Amino acid sequence: MYVADYPTASIYVPGARRRADTDVKVSSNCCLEQQRRAKMNLPSFLHEQADAVVLSIKLQPRAAANEVLGVFGNELRVKVTAPPVDAAANDALVRLLADKLDCPRNRVELVRGHTSRHKVVRILGMKAETLLSKLQRAA
Repeated sequence: MYVADYPTASIYVPGARRRADTDVKVSSNCCLEQQRRAKMNLPSFLHEQADAVVLSIKLQPRAAANEVLGVFGNELRVKVTAPPVDAAANDALVRLLADKLDCPRNRVELVRGHTSRHKVVRILGMKAETLLSKLQRAA
């Protein structure tokens, strides 16, 4: 008689043993993500999904020029000349990223941070390696 044969394993069954095949080690997604990131050497501001790449961005509106500066903590720092009024800075960010990454604007999507300086942007149809090489060429 095995404990795994019962609907709940918390019931005490006299003389019952545990099957070795029921002991499953569960690894969290965070650990798997860290292992994959270490293998690929991805920076902390970049996350790869099945069909897209997700960027964490710190946006500085009303700057002197539109430019991608580089990594600032766990975010990519970007400056745009547009003011943070009526989503003008968000539109400028999308246009700048589409221009620097040589992709259509409809592939660049603002996921989170519509009213914040800390934004999350999804780039559809691009691999992380391609995005990194295009960002390095643009800088």
